[in-house]
Order: sequence, then C-alpha cells, then structure tokens
Amino acid sequence: MKRNTAVNALLLLAVAALAVLPLALGLGDHKEEPFTGADAEAETAITEIEPDYEPWFAPLYEPPSGEVESALFALQAALGTGVLAYYFGLRRGRRQGERRAAEARPEETGRAAGAAGDLETREA
Repeated sequence: MKRNTAVNALLLLAVAALAVLPLALGLGDHKEEPFTGADAEAETAITEIEPDYEPWFAPLYEPPSGEVESALFALQAALGTGVLAYYFGLRRGRRQGERRAAEARPEETGRAAGAAGDLETREA
C-alpha cells in the first residue's frame, strides 16, 4: 500500500472514531440535550453562577429555529472547507509544476553545457 493511501486511511479512521465514539460510549446521556454547542453550555454555566447576568451584546441575526441555525453553521463550515481545499490544491499544483519544470531544466542545461563544450574543443 502506498504511503499516501495509508495516511488517508488512518485519517479517515480517526475522523470516524471522533464521530462514533461519543455516541457509542454514551457521553452526554445524563444531559437533557447531550450534544449542544459550547455556547449553550457556557450560557447555562453563567446563568447558574449569576442569574441576573445581562449579556453585553445581542446577536445581529437570530435564526427562527435551531434547524436554520444548524444549516447556516453547516454552510459556513462548507464554505470554509472549500476555501481551504482550493488553497491547498493550488499550492500542490504549483509545487508539482515547479517540480516538472525543474525536471525539464537539467536536459536543457545539459544540452547548453554540451554545446559550450563543443565550442571550446573547436576553438582549441
């Protein structure tokens, strides 16, 4: 198996484990909503410590439901992933182009050096 294939398989396995293990181990079973975001956890902790707490800022946009909020978050994650994938693909393509250009150069420089050597032998 090629090295890249093995690395990709291990990364895929790690991602699957991160998704499945919390569900399989029953993490969060003792909570009303076991897999809420960190914002909800922080809000709950703050209201337990200081019930009269008033937030400094209000959200610019409050989605009408949790499903819309989740969809917007997924859209944001997909756009970010697309930008990162484009960037890394562009870098890889440039690196491959530079490698191909470097592989083509020794042939040209070898011909030029050979031609210069021929010129020196002719003059002597």
